[in-house]
Amino acid sequence: MRAAVYTGAGGIEMIAIRDDVPEPIVGSEDALVEVAYGGLNRADVLERMGRYPVPKRDIAIPGIEFSGTVRAVGPQVTNVAPGDRVCALVQSGAHAQRLATNALTLSKVPDGVDLRTAAAIPEAFITAHDALFDRGRFALGETALVHAVGSGVGLAAVELIKRAGGIAIGTSRTTWKLERARDYGLDFGFALDGDWPRRLLEATGSRGADVILDFVGAPILEENFKALAPRGRIVQIGTLGGIDAKMNLGVMMAKRAELHGTVLRSRALDEKIALARQFSALLLPFFARGELRATIDRTFPLAQLGAAHEYMESNGNFGKILIEIAGDDSR
Repeated sequence: MRAAVYTGAGGIEMIAIRDDVPEPIVGSEDALVEVAYGGLNRADVLERMGRYPVPKRDIAIPGIEFSGTVRAVGPQVTNVAPGDRVCALVQSGAHAQRLATNALTLSKVPDGVDLRTAAAIPEAFITAHDALFDRGRFALGETALVHAVGSGVGLAAVELIKRAGGIAIGTSRTTWKLERARDYGLDFGFALDGDWPRRLLEATGSRGADVILDFVGAPILEENFKALAPRGRIVQIGTLGGIDAKMNLGVMMAKRAELHGTVLRSRALDEKIALARQFSALLLPFFARGELRATIDRTFPLAQLGAAHEYMESNGNFGKILIEIAGDDSR
């Protein structure tokens, strides 16, 4: 089987594309999926660098998000059947021709949504929905700040904020991403510099943001609390800027603020199944009706996975980077 494999921790030279990877083993509750496209996510890049803890496995096949077609199912599977088009989040293994995963974590791709689009949906929208509504308790009419608003999760969050009747504010280190994000409903966009909290407070009449979704981490934690409204909630999704931070507990106490951490990848199987059911019921129907959209920046063949990693590290993408698996016959 053809698959990408990490041979160690380091640069893109640690990525090998092999044709002799063993076929996945299908358990009684599993489905075997022929992968069409895999998403490339920050977790994949950080794992390659050795900066993202993952469970030990015999072969380090990356990829946590995919779309494809079910080819076989275990004897206890009833929710999908061979021939079904599906998409999902997995712990690893999506950058391969085939993968096996618990069938209950799969979501059927709605009619009218192609597999390329479907591969760009799960990680961005499940992460954004979970952070906004389950962790952040975002409510009608509230204001949400989304850092790294040009990312796949950032754009998904903006769409969900607007659909929920909220005000969407975003930051980015790249100003053109802020302009493009306005097409998704972004109400205010600020460059991520030392002055963004003041500008946010001005835009909100000194009140601040009710919910903040943060991917940066330690360098902006204090600024996040400055920009937070009374009884506001910060949801820490990533720590790309670092993990060791100092904070003023007095500000947190005075605002009765909340700080929540979240990671999807390491959650228990029952939680992942619940997320998949929620995703299928609450989010995918909007894509079938054209009321939500997945933003795809570029698609790379599997043979060019290293170039895709370099592109993501350059921060040049606006939306999702996809890896084409089924159509990659480069040898």
